[in-house]
Amino acid sequence: MSNGLLPSRTPGCIPLVPVAESEFGAWLERQDESTRRWLAATGFKAKPGSFSPVPGPDGQLRRVIAGIASADDLWALGGLPTSLPEGDYVLDAAVEPRQRERLTLGWALGAYQFTRYKAPKRAMAWLVLDPACDVGRIRRQVEAVTLARDLINTPAEDLMPEHLAEVTQALGREFGAKVEQIVGEELLTRNYPAIHAVGRASGHPPRLLDLRWGDPTHPKVTLVGKGVCFDSGGLDLKPSNAMRLMKKDMGGAATVLGLARLIMGSGLPLRLRVLIAAVDNAVAGNAFRPGDVLRSRQGLTIEVHNTDAEGRLILSDALTEAGNEQPAVMLDFATLTGAARVALGPEIPALFCNDEALAAGLLAAAEREQDPFWRLPLHQPYREMLDSKIADIANASESSYAGAITAALFLKEFVPADIPWAHFDLMAWNPKTQPGRPEGGEAMALRAVFAWLEQRYGEDG
Repeated sequence: MSNGLLPSRTPGCIPLVPVAESEFGAWLERQDESTRRWLAATGFKAKPGSFSPVPGPDGQLRRVIAGIASADDLWALGGLPTSLPEGDYVLDAAVEPRQRERLTLGWALGAYQFTRYKAPKRAMAWLVLDPACDVGRIRRQVEAVTLARDLINTPAEDLMPEHLAEVTQALGREFGAKVEQIVGEELLTRNYPAIHAVGRASGHPPRLLDLRWGDPTHPKVTLVGKGVCFDSGGLDLKPSNAMRLMKKDMGGAATVLGLARLIMGSGLPLRLRVLIAAVDNAVAGNAFRPGDVLRSRQGLTIEVHNTDAEGRLILSDALTEAGNEQPAVMLDFATLTGAARVALGPEIPALFCNDEALAAGLLAAAEREQDPFWRLPLHQPYREMLDSKIADIANASESSYAGAITAALFLKEFVPADIPWAHFDLMAWNPKTQPGRPEGGEAMALRAVFAWLEQRYGEDG
């Protein structure tokens, strides 16, 4: 995998000139006659995503004009690494430094390719990293997103709970973090019964991964990730078309690992804790069953209405543990419900939040970073949909309504009311390729949440 960025300028670099469609006429008037004739002959109109190679008098490529919507658009150049002719490119000097950094990041995210099992079809174009940009910041963001995308794209055969543990341990070693894992039957002795119940039918033992990093005197921030490495649906078996992409059901875990890498690599003054409940929701004689009543770490009893609503079960134990330390903020990430996708589509995660200031800050960061999500309500009257006749709560509603909200309300039962908490219900997958966002695994909400954390807890926060 390559990020499509060159550390320094090379001989023969081809100038890349972004031109906004709305400014194309005025820009064209300032160009030499040969350029105007060439662009007229090729019909170039600076439509966003289009580009035109412009030859010099000797017939060699002199520069490339790229149509964009705006130089502030993160994704303006995101489709070019795999569509421009192979070569080394450098952004035109007229691009402002702030816009240069943003465009470069979008380019690098668009250069992502998952090549673990198959060589790329073609060599990509490369872009020079301008030293005027914050090169380290660009690289850290690309590395974080790449980690998350790689994990989500990896098939379950090569990414089971033990593999997630290896990735977490490697991350801990790289940044000097402490990593602990609680595995298999030890989950019962240490009171994580819901995680154990969901994962016990698999030949890959379930586990809770626990990473700690940072100065104990700094504000505590805890990230919780759903790590269902494959979701068959359990005994409430999914149909084959719904099961096909369930390697991505650990997308929440992948997102928190990428976010943790970005936090630690940036040296944010946080006391970071990452909790990942990692399981394989498999089918076997000892699988948990519809109608079973599970006891959670918190002590609440949970009636299982549906074994395919397993993510909230494992998160209940992880959230309880996260809340025990009374962190300043708790953030969880999960590919939790199809209902959120029905409501918002595949590109926009649902945000649920119990704190107005936290929600406002996160949504503002999402808009700034072009990393969108949309807030849905924790509508308390819907809590009755989770009532059980024989237990404290049911893991799913028997109604077809408000599935994303009732799932969030279930999680809310395991979060202390006085701790600011946000829950992201995300797709973690791009169904189609768009500029900067190749088809496949995606680190949704990662950059926006980091931007909020940086603003709130950074040295100048």
